[in-house]
Amino acid sequence: MSAIYRAFQRTAHEQPVIFYSLVIGFAGPALVFGVPPIRKSMGWKPANRVPTTYPIPDRPRRAVAGFEDP
Repeated sequence: MSAIYRAFQRTAHEQPVIFYSLVIGFAGPALVFGVPPIRKSMGWKPANRVPTTYPIPDRPRRAVAGFEDP
């Protein structure tokens, strides 16, 4: 186990870009399962969905007047 730790430590010092890229890459899937419960415990609620249709009024349609071409 200490050999693995020393290999990680050496890689972090000699090739930090590769090491930290791998750390962030492996942390991503863990965050997929860890973040939603944390957000929910902090009181986050999803936003209301944006309406995709316009509500049609419950009345007969009136003809438009006053916009004729001269």
